[in-house]
Amino acid sequence: MSGLEEDLAAARAQAQGASSVVLVEGHSDREAVLAMADRHGRDLAAEGVVVAAMGGVTNTGHFAEALGPHGLGLPLSGLYDAAERSDVHRGLFQAGLAGKCSRSGLAARGFHECDADLEDELIRAVGTQRLLELVQAEGEGRGFATFRRQPAQRDRPLHACLHRFIGTRSGRKIRYGRLLVEALGPNPAPEPLEALLHGLGTRVRNADV
Repeated sequence: MSGLEEDLAAARAQAQGASSVVLVEGHSDREAVLAMADRHGRDLAAEGVVVAAMGGVTNTGHFAEALGPHGLGLPLSGLYDAAERSDVHRGLFQAGLAGKCSRSGLAARGFHECDADLEDELIRAVGTQRLLELVQAEGEGRGFATFRRQPAQRDRPLHACLHRFIGTRSGRKIRYGRLLVEALGPNPAPEPLEALLHGLGTRVRNADV
């Protein structure tokens, strides 16, 4: 069994009896969604909402087929990066979820676009100074200073360097998915995350009617 097949089998098992499924590209995005739900005082698992990490946006069609109208018949929603809009639309279309290949068209289906990616949205919302403090608190200040001295990073803006640093290791990226949401404090959360959570509330209430 391939890695994709194992992931799909796990998602199907987890989604049995669920009310809806959120599709995200990877585990860092999943952690951010769950942390955002915590920020709103919500327990998605108790609401029957499954957040599935697809292991890459090109797997959208496979997950939508397995969990959407041709599979378990569950309502689907999710997050995606702006550069991946056509991939997401293609995958949903193949799974029987037709709609316009536009930001608004996908949002109408519950799929919300991040301008670059979710980490970029969160870094802008948190602010680079607060993120630097967070990196220090995580004991990675020296590592980031070394990283920023690399020739490829020296002339890049601080925001871009922090974004790249977070993504250099899988475990770090997953960890910061939650940490960035928790670091928002009173700052407004990124609109795609807020829209996703609001839509989930609507979908769950409708499912209970």
